[in-house]
Amino acid sequence: MWLVKRAQKGDADAFVKLIEQNKTAMFKTAKSYLKNDEDVADAMSETVLRAFENIGSLHHPEFFKTWLIRILINQCKAILLKQKRYVLTEEVDEGELEENSFSDVYFRDILSELSQKDQWIFTLFYEEGYTTKQIAKIIDMKENTIISRLNRGRKKLFLSFAKMNGTG
Repeated sequence: MWLVKRAQKGDADAFVKLIEQNKTAMFKTAKSYLKNDEDVADAMSETVLRAFENIGSLHHPEFFKTWLIRILINQCKAILLKQKRYVLTEEVDEGELEENSFSDVYFRDILSELSQKDQWIFTLFYEEGYTTKQIAKIIDMKENTIISRLNRGRKKLFLSFAKMNGTG
């Protein structure tokens, strides 16, 4: 939180450290919205610029990450609207696979059966570790709606998983 306060006072080094601390979460979030790596880079760079310009307007430094991700999501949505295309799943190159990426790829595969908005909710909840309350703020929905979508999505994914394994 002290880094945020320093950044709000104009400390560029503090701001850079904040971005460094959040770049992985930013990338994962942007990648869940956008398929093209160039679009992801554009969304992230525009987010950094907007966050730097507007950090003074952040009233609660403890919500910096939520605020930053909200800016990023808005940038991703703007790119999608501009291009008039929506991407439901992330493609993964075999060369990019990490040690535990099988579960990531498998998760993405079953997740593709959900709506775009539900995919975003699942990504924020399960991959980024946000609470339902934080997600509600980020994507501007009621918390009960987030909980409801998570529950419905879990049921749908469970049924899909059961079908894939021949138990459903």
